[in-house]
Amino acid sequence: MSGKSEPKDAYDLILNAIDEGDYRPGERLVESELAERFGVSRTPVREALQRLETQSMLARDGRSLMVASLDHNQMAELYEVRSELEGLAAALAAKHASDEEIRVLYSMIEKDLGLVDEPQVLARANRRFHSQIHLASRNRYLIRQLEMVHRFMALLTVTSLSAEGRGEESLDEHKVIVDAIANRESEAADAAVKKHLSSAFETRLKIDAGEMQPGD
Repeated sequence: MSGKSEPKDAYDLILNAIDEGDYRPGERLVESELAERFGVSRTPVREALQRLETQSMLARDGRSLMVASLDHNQMAELYEVRSELEGLAAALAAKHASDEEIRVLYSMIEKDLGLVDEPQVLARANRRFHSQIHLASRNRYLIRQLEMVHRFMALLTVTSLSAEGRGEESLDEHKVIVDAIANRESEAADAAVKKHLSSAFETRLKIDAGEMQPGD
């Protein structure tokens, strides 16, 4: 039984480590070190690395595997897809979200206000917020696609929330999104999410162009 679950565990453990920023884009992954860190044998680690390479989460540099990074065009493509999918999720959430789910979304915004000076922590909270909207969409196929999109977001080297003032702006935008969901306004929810992600993308472009400095 344990032998069957081990490969899945190794894959999830490595993927979560990338998602949490333990391994950054461009960082080399060593099979033996991963096996020791996660307490699994090298075979499931090797299989997990092959799977992640196939999914383009890892890139090969000679014989070594490293966490992939996204170039300008890949980042633009990712935001384009994310905007459409996230907008659809919010529109569906406006139709299907329960009153309890809406209250949870509002409470998440309130809690996240205390994290604006911790961009990396806020980035993880931001993902949980968006994931809550995905769940409220009640569409398992959409949720699955969004999970994949958010995995690739981990390949961006700097969170847009690290830019000065972006944390507060983002939370204001979150409130507009939830207000639209609470009012059962699907089109407004879709538009609010797309405006939110457009602002995030613009901030990333400014950081990359050197117009804005990321924080700690």
